Amino acid sequence: MAYRPVGAAAPYRVRPYRTYGRVTTGYAGLNVRSGPGTGYRVIGHRQAGRYLHLTCRTHGSWVHGNRTWYRLAHHRGYVSAYYVRTRRALPWC
Repeated sequence: MAYRPVGAAAPYRVRPYRTYGRVTTGYAGLNVRSGPGTGYRVIGHRQAGRYLHLTCRTHGSWVHGNRTWYRLAHHRGYVSAYYVRTRRALPWC
């Protein structure tokens, strides 16, 4: 067992903020884009009902009256918040 001096701070890892969101689109699924807007390139897709790891939210192009976009964990793209339901609010990027 390792001991540390009295008053020394214990080492800790800072974990990035994450929450889960669930895709709510119809049959076609959800486009994952390289940036927060419909003008960015499509780099992937997510199926309806799938859970996503989300890190933060940002403003982008409008999708059905909603301008918020979520960034996926590990910098794997952006998805429109219009098609994703989250359990709690995300911080701004």
